[in-house]
Amino acid sequence: MTTPANPATAAQVLDTYFLETRARLLEIAANLDRADRAPGSAALQHDPRTAFIQKSLHILLTNTADRAEQIQRLYSKD
Repeated sequence: MTTPANPATAAQVLDTYFLETRARLLEIAANLDRADRAPGSAALQHDPRTAFIQKSLHILLTNTADRAEQIQRLYSKD
C-alpha cells in the first residue's frame, strides 16, 4: 500500500500505468494517421492545432521534469 509517507516506486508507477499509457499513445498515433490519410491533410501543416500537438510531443520527448505542467502551459497560452 502506498501512502504519502510511503510513495510508490518508479517501477510500481510504471507497472500500474504502462498499459494505459501504451493505449493512449496508440490512440494518438491512430488519430494522426487518420488525419494524414484524410482529404485535405496538407492543410494541417498550417493548422495551429497541429503545431500544439507537435510541441507537446517535443516536450514529452525532450524534457524530463514537469512535462504535464509544460504541456498545460502550452495550451493555456492560447
